[in-house]
Formats: sequence, C-alpha cells, structure tokens
Amino acid sequence: MRSLLRNGFEFLERAADTIFGPRLNPIPQLGALGFFLFWIVAVSGIYLFIFFDTGVVDAYNSIESITHRQWFAGGVLRSFHRYASDLMVVVLVVHATREFALDRYRGAYWFSWFTGVPLIWLLYASGITGYWLVWDQLAQYVAIVSSELLDWLPIFGEPIARNFLTPASLNDRFFTLLIFMHIGIPLVLLFVMWVHILRISRPNMNPPRALAVVVLISLVIVSFWKPAQSQGSADLAAIPNDVGLDWFYLPLYPLADLWSHGAVWALLGGFTLMLLAMPWLPPLRRPRPVEVNLAHCNGCGRCVEDCPHEAVRMVPRADGRPFIQQAQVNSAACVSCGICVGSCPSSTPFRRSAELETGIDLPDLPLRELRRQTEAAAAELSGPVRVLTFACAHSAAGVQQKHTVKVPCIATVPPSLIDYVVSRNLADGVVVAGCAERAGYHRLGVAWMQGRLAGERDPRLRARVQRERICSIWASRSEQSRFGAEVKRFTAALGSLGPNKGLSPRTDGGAESAAKAESLHEEVVS
Repeated sequence: MRSLLRNGFEFLERAADTIFGPRLNPIPQLGALGFFLFWIVAVSGIYLFIFFDTGVVDAYNSIESITHRQWFAGGVLRSFHRYASDLMVVVLVVHATREFALDRYRGAYWFSWFTGVPLIWLLYASGITGYWLVWDQLAQYVAIVSSELLDWLPIFGEPIARNFLTPASLNDRFFTLLIFMHIGIPLVLLFVMWVHILRISRPNMNPPRALAVVVLISLVIVSFWKPAQSQGSADLAAIPNDVGLDWFYLPLYPLADLWSHGAVWALLGGFTLMLLAMPWLPPLRRPRPVEVNLAHCNGCGRCVEDCPHEAVRMVPRADGRPFIQQAQVNSAACVSCGICVGSCPSSTPFRRSAELETGIDLPDLPLRELRRQTEAAAAELSGPVRVLTFACAHSAAGVQQKHTVKVPCIATVPPSLIDYVVSRNLADGVVVAGCAERAGYHRLGVAWMQGRLAGERDPRLRARVQRERICSIWASRSEQSRFGAEVKRFTAALGSLGPNKGLSPRTDGGAESAAKAESLHEEVVS
C-alpha cells in the first residue's frame, strides 16, 4: 500500500513541478500550508465575530446581515473562512497520507505522528461548532445529531439533546457557550500544532510567499464563484429533511441515521486507536543511531546545527579534554540519516597514519567503510570516462548498483570525500545524486549538500576541486529517465574536458598531503 501511495504522490509532485516549479510545489509544503490556512481562518473568523450576535434569533439574522448587507467584505470573508477551513481538512488528510506513504510515522517519527492524531479531532470539533453558530437548518441538523451522539456517551448528567426538542427549550446562553467553544478549541489546536513540530529542527511554518499568494487568490476566486449561503432559519418545531452537507467536515453524519450511535462511536474510536498505534504496528527496524567519539570531537556544534530532528545537542564536556562542550545523541530522536557525519570537520578521508575515525559516525556505515566502498567502486571504473556516483538511497540513483556508493542521505557524504576522489584521480568525475529538490526524504539534506558544494556552508568543498568534474542531480526514484539523461550529458562534458590528472605534486604532494591532512586533523581535535 505504501509503495502504491508513494508512486502516486511522486507522479502528482512531478506534475506539480511543471506548473509551480520545485520551490513552489505545494505537495511537499503541506505542513506549512496547514499553518498558513490556520491563520487565514483565524483572521477571517475574528472579523466575522465582530459582527456576530449571540442569541436564538440574533445568530441567524447577524449571519445573514454579514452575508448580504456587507457582501463586499463580510459575505466574501464568510465564504473565505468556510473554504479555507475545508482546504485545511484536505491539507491535513493529504499530509498524513503522504507521511504514511513515505514511512515517516514510525521509529523516531512516532512523536510527530502521535501528536498529529489529536489535531484531527480538534480540527473537526472546531469546524462543527462553527456550523452550529450559523443556526440555519443545516446547523439544526448538525446540533441534533451531535447532541444525540454525545448523549450516548455517559459523560453528561442530563441529555443535552432535550435542548433542541422545542423552541422554548433553547436559550441564548447556549450560543454564548458555542462562541466560547469555537474560540477556545482553535487555541488548543494551535498549541497542539506547536507540540507537533517540537522535535523538528527549523520547522517550515510559512510557505513561500508566491505560493501563499496563489492560495489566497484561489480562495478569493472560489468565494466569488460559489459564495457560502445559509439554508433557511432553524425551526425546532420542524424536522429538517433536505440539507446540503459540507462533505469535508460532515461526512459521517449520515451514518448516524443509518447506524446505531454505538456503531458510529466504535468506528471513530477504532479509527483513532488504529492511528495512534500505527507507529508500532509493526515497529520500524531501523539502523542504529549515530554515536559520538569524544576522542575526535572538539565541540564545534556543526552536528547540532545540521541535524534535522534535533537528535544531537551540546552538553558540558565530560572526558577532561580542554573543550567547553561535547556532542550528545538522543537515540530515540535519531533517524540515522548521517547528515551530522557529513558536517563533522574531522570527517576527512585523507588520513592514512591512523584508523579513520570521526567525531560522530554511523555504526552501520562508519566513515572508514564509506571510504573503502568508495575506493572499491572506483577500482571497478573503466573506459575513457570514469564516473563515480554518490547516491542517496531514496534518489533515482539509489536503485543502481554499479559504480555507485549508496548512503542514507546525500548529506552523509562529507565534501572532503568528493575532494578525495577527484584529487586522488579515483574517477574523472563525480555525480552527487540526491532526492528531488522539491522534497528530500530526510529534511534539509538536499539544502545542506547544495550549500556545501557551493561553498556557502561548512564543511565546504575546497576551491581546488574542479567544479566541472562535479555534477549534482536531484531526482526521485520515479525520475530514472531524467537522471540517466543528465548523467549522459555530464559524461560527454567530461570527455571534452579530458582525463582527470588529479592534483599536481605542488598541490597535493601524495604522501605529503596526507601528512598535512593528518596534522590538520590533529590540530582540529586537540
């Protein structure tokens, strides 16, 4: 199921790329769009609240006045409020489905998934109370069904459905309570949204400005094209028979007429429990988390800066070395992406005089093993143009076997390893193959690697490395043809460039440069 959903999302994202471009593709930015839509709903709701009157009769009349007497603002904002709320439901459902498809709900991702489940209940509770406030025939239907469902639960001393038996049984205080709930629930929703992203480093809560403008314009167009209208004043003396449902917020209400109330609660409760238990059904068998080697850690903090899940933090030094702090790993939050390994200044493959170790490393793919795999893959290269590929396991090159060194994330590869391949003439060129630029599997991995290659982020790729011999390709697994075409173009360009001669003795100096690299490493850690 995950494979089918993943392929479907990749197809949609590639199609959206052609319309919006990778930077403005809305599908990878669903989380940020959710926050943006929340503020749209909040701001438009504040305006509507200013002109809303509580009361059995006043509620409906004030909504009608907002809709028709000030259609130039209130009527549009009512529709704007309604459709932004509907779109928020769509964004939440699609976002959760995409995270499931990418298998980002188990292991270290469990916290974000687990805290996302209450968001569903809070969002629907907020929307349903909003429909009550209109107090038209739809609101009457929603109020009666909701109160009957709540009465089935043994939580109230007296049945609340009796408030809707006759016009005399309903008073103005009920709408004051509804207003309090409709304002209070979104505040709780916002708090849980904040908790939801607590374990994410640099959470993206704001979509690109151009994408935000597109969403705003689209909502305005829909608001003018199909304005939200009331469905006639509620009348408790009559039973509403024909109402138009909002299928985004009220899809289960018809089931209350077909099933027993207990069956409806069993469906809702079972679905909620299933969502809460999914991170452990079955538990994810993940690689071991990164480990810190204090003998090679100077407390620079780059691993903390680059970790996308705040799994690494700096703590006071504990080994007596003359440094203020050291890295410490929260294994429960680590996703074993290896981005911190690529950021460590001691991750240099040039050392030969001692065992190759670094300040922070993946126990299942240590840096010395990564260097060994690189040398082994380079030894198999042949032909007039030799191309070695470093590939993210989730990229288009991740399915290749020959002449490819696979890593959990492309940012696992330290720039010095690329320097090592070129300067030692292990290959004529290097392909750096990562996930699609629009959305890397591991957050920030693509962005960090792009910054390192461009010399804009530490550790930088050294200026001595010929950039003509480096080709970065950002493509998902479904973009095999594009990846192959770009590799062919790069290979042809390398052919015209001529064979790689490595670095001259004055620049590298063979064993002399290795000694210098070793000396530099010792200086860094001591």
